[in-house]
Amino acid sequence: MARFGFLLLLVAALGSVVASPIDDQELLGNPSSLALGEDWDWKDCGTDSHIVHIDSIQVTPDPPKRGEDLSITVQGVAAQPVEDGAYADVTVKVGVIKILQKEFDVCEEAAKANASIQCPVEKGTHKVTQTVTLPKEIPPAQFKVNIRGYTESDDDLLCLDLMMDFRPKRNSFLSW
Repeated sequence: MARFGFLLLLVAALGSVVASPIDDQELLGNPSSLALGEDWDWKDCGTDSHIVHIDSIQVTPDPPKRGEDLSITVQGVAAQPVEDGAYADVTVKVGVIKILQKEFDVCEEAAKANASIQCPVEKGTHKVTQTVTLPKEIPPAQFKVNIRGYTESDDDLLCLDLMMDFRPKRNSFLSW
């Protein structure tokens, strides 16, 4: 997928967090949290029916920092070509509050960003690196980003869950 689509979608999702109206918030289920001490994590939640599977994601700096450049390296496999018309539904939550839900045209977003991989994306293994600037206005909170990608004919394309924690880290006052 063009930069596996979600790179652009993640940046758009996190960038939109600060501009999202509070009136559209909705309570959702009980999201899982990051393990103690982790600042970000991801999970390919796809099944055998999904066309794209992510093998690895590395970020620099690790952990990501608000207002700084973030380099993301993603490796994944497309089991079939990804054609024009592919789209992704992105949901961003803070705790149990949904702050963004938006549909993105994956190929259109890749074209706008002048991505090195454009639709159609050939079948096979792809490794891409993208550098983006995270907005400094990202609130100090834990974000859960759900990305569900689909082909033009609504077949499963990608399932990816990301969690990022931008809360300040505090040293424990109990150091036993």
